[in-house]
Amino acid sequence: MTTPLVLMVLSAQGMETALRIKAGHPEAVIHGLEGRVQGADQTYSNFGETLRAHYRSGNAIAALCSAGITIRALAPLLENKGGEPPVLAIADDGSAVVPLLGGTTGVNVLARQLAAILGVSPAITTSGELRFGTCLLNPPAEFHLKNPEDGKRFIADLLAGETVQIDGPAPWLEEARLPVDDNGTMHIRITPSDIAPQKNELVFHPKVAVAGIAGDIGAEEVRAALAAENIALASIVCLAASEEHSANASLHHLAAELGLPLRLLPANGRSARDIVSAFIKKPLSQSGGEKLAIAIAATPDDVTLAGHPRGRLAVIGLGPGDPDFMIPAVKHELQRAEDVLGYETYVRMAGSFRPDQIIHMTDNREEMQRARHAFDLAASGRSVVMISSGDPGVFAMAAAVVEALHESDNPAWHGVDLQIVPGVSAAMAAASRSGAPLGHDFCILSLSDNLKPWDIIEKRIALAAEADFAMAFYNPISKPRPWQLPRAIEILRQHRTPQTPIVLGRDIGRPAETLRVITLAELSPEQVDMRTVILVGSSLTQSFDRIDGGKWVYTPRWYGTKPAG
Repeated sequence: MTTPLVLMVLSAQGMETALRIKAGHPEAVIHGLEGRVQGADQTYSNFGETLRAHYRSGNAIAALCSAGITIRALAPLLENKGGEPPVLAIADDGSAVVPLLGGTTGVNVLARQLAAILGVSPAITTSGELRFGTCLLNPPAEFHLKNPEDGKRFIADLLAGETVQIDGPAPWLEEARLPVDDNGTMHIRITPSDIAPQKNELVFHPKVAVAGIAGDIGAEEVRAALAAENIALASIVCLAASEEHSANASLHHLAAELGLPLRLLPANGRSARDIVSAFIKKPLSQSGGEKLAIAIAATPDDVTLAGHPRGRLAVIGLGPGDPDFMIPAVKHELQRAEDVLGYETYVRMAGSFRPDQIIHMTDNREEMQRARHAFDLAASGRSVVMISSGDPGVFAMAAAVVEALHESDNPAWHGVDLQIVPGVSAAMAAASRSGAPLGHDFCILSLSDNLKPWDIIEKRIALAAEADFAMAFYNPISKPRPWQLPRAIEILRQHRTPQTPIVLGRDIGRPAETLRVITLAELSPEQVDMRTVILVGSSLTQSFDRIDGGKWVYTPRWYGTKPAG
């Protein structure tokens, strides 16, 4: 999956330009300055900190502001030229596109793409690219430069008047304006062979080979097979295997250790030779046998990406509603997803989506069907996100997803890269607004009896109250069960004093947020609905007046006798 383009916007005019860019570059993500930019995909409050965070993450960045602002913000990080992502400055009216950083990672290619969208000429200043019409340090994705450390001097020599020989098929160089001469003093070699570059030579490895795996194979065994055939690891397009092995953890570890993508073919008992033949119909050479086979094509165009990549299913928690409560890992999963599943209300809370992302919204009661649908999509090789509010592991979709996997004997499901990404739970959000009512031992209970008997709920409330836990009640009341909360209050009053602090948090993190601090004596069902989380203090929970007229609530970390000091 490609890294998304981050558009950093500081003004309303910049937002207009960003929307023009996104119309022609749909995977771009617009980040708008809080309070000044409306309609952005995400907001930020500090330009420099946000810019540096994206730079460290390796994201391509286009800042819709002056080049000077961008350079000064990134100055503390500009140490490793080889590792820098593409960074551009774009005039907020779209009149100029200036590549700043990332000459070896494709900034000029990106600059040309964005400039074409905006109808302007990019301000490219790279001497070699201006003269020769290509950047040797940033070849197309189908080619890998083995010795980039020699590239700067190589280009400088060409600019100084040297000529170059080219050995091997390289269509992108045929279209360039290089000073080609069969007797040139410089040399460009295009080969899948694992050779050592000579003086005045650049070696490019074309992506022309596929390694088929049909059994337990270690990384050293693959490397030995490549060495025996003198094939560079960089020329391997992918590891390929049958879907029947998709649940084999060693296969995924192998791909990760070798740094190669994995592609899976429909299961039918294929040998390694059968697997590679699905990718390369007329190989130049083929070696290996039943468990490991390697085939080489003449050019990258002769390789077909059969099968599909390993699918991914991320179960995420949005937090209580405010985007500021959403952790960065959740935002990243939302951006990388091809398919988004969830209850309609929660999907809409997640924000805007790209045109290429497929949205699957369902009723909140269809949890297991939704989980199975997500696994079917991910098993086909897609990147899928399952959305929950709050934390996905707290009365939410994580349990249904893992249960669906437990019940399935489908190896393709078990081969999915399943990730559970935490979120801020409603109880934690309400607690933070009121102080620290959950500062000591606590428990969280759902008062809904849709999935468990009411007598179990009563027993748990009574035992938790007797054990003197602070408590959080989810799903406290609904129209079909108005009698349950009064019964819960009755049980609490058997174990707590009337002055026990109670926090009522409704829609925390959303526009209609309300927070009330009352006592157990004042608590009544009329004050609560299904969008309210109730926090019940322990016997030691304290409350006191805030300067703004509200109350602070906290449960001290000590229990019994307060420690000295």
